Amino acid sequence: MSTPTVFPSTARNQPFPEWMRSVQARVQATLARCLPPAESIPGRLHQAMRYTTLNGGKRVRPLLAFAAGELTAAPAERLEIVASVVELIHSYSLVHDDLPCMDDDVLRRGRPTCHVEYDEATALLVGDSLQSLAFELLAREDFGASSRQLEMVRLLARASGSCGMAGGQSIDLESVGRNLNQPELELMHALKTGALIRAAVLLGALCGSALSVPERESLDRFAKRAGLLFQVVDDILDCTASTATLGKTAGKDAAAEKPTYVSLLGIERARELAADLRTQALASLAIFTERGQRLVDLTDFITQRKF
Repeated sequence: MSTPTVFPSTARNQPFPEWMRSVQARVQATLARCLPPAESIPGRLHQAMRYTTLNGGKRVRPLLAFAAGELTAAPAERLEIVASVVELIHSYSLVHDDLPCMDDDVLRRGRPTCHVEYDEATALLVGDSLQSLAFELLAREDFGASSRQLEMVRLLARASGSCGMAGGQSIDLESVGRNLNQPELELMHALKTGALIRAAVLLGALCGSALSVPERESLDRFAKRAGLLFQVVDDILDCTASTATLGKTAGKDAAAEKPTYVSLLGIERARELAADLRTQALASLAIFTERGQRLVDLTDFITQRKF
């Protein structure tokens, strides 16, 4: 028996922490169902895919997809697929980012990174396979009109490729040891971090009824501000939180001489920038009134997160 649709009635009445836990659990169950079984051939690759994807995390991008879905009364059955698709892309990016040829990290979410637990070749294939699975799921699900489904595939592909996440990572690698100015730093993170966060928000909204042009533009502005906010807070945490708290190596960016908002602005000005981005993000949600409350809650969660 399938899980009943959450929207639009019950979810809005849940306290935010309860709603967040329910979405995280639903996405975890969907990922576990959609990933290949660990015992199926090739077993080592499938085990590594599950190890990487099912090992926790805040699931911020799936939460944003579900929250945006409340704006359009989207069915939860569609949202759980879209949320899982975005998380698969995010997980693939983490596996590749951690490789020795990229950031060369050994810890992720409190556990050995994929290439440490398995090996580099397996980690490379895990990333490739998670990305392929994401597009397979997005292509095979019924999202209504084929034109909408094609828009969703295009949106995710652009957010993932050289004009999005991969492009941002390329700029990041080229910028080691360099002093970027604020517009250059914002461009890098708008691609590396912001593009997939924006995709999560817009894909969630596309799971339901159509938004008006002003609503779509406002949601896009929100998503872009939220993406930069997430990165500024991440840079602050990298300097202020411990490895045990973060679940990844603290201070890695500074040690690698990577440009960050903290290295550019200092800790206090970076915090002021985060507060300003929060204000801008919330202002973009005003058009939605009470329908945007979950996105308001998530904006505060991103701003105040401790890890």
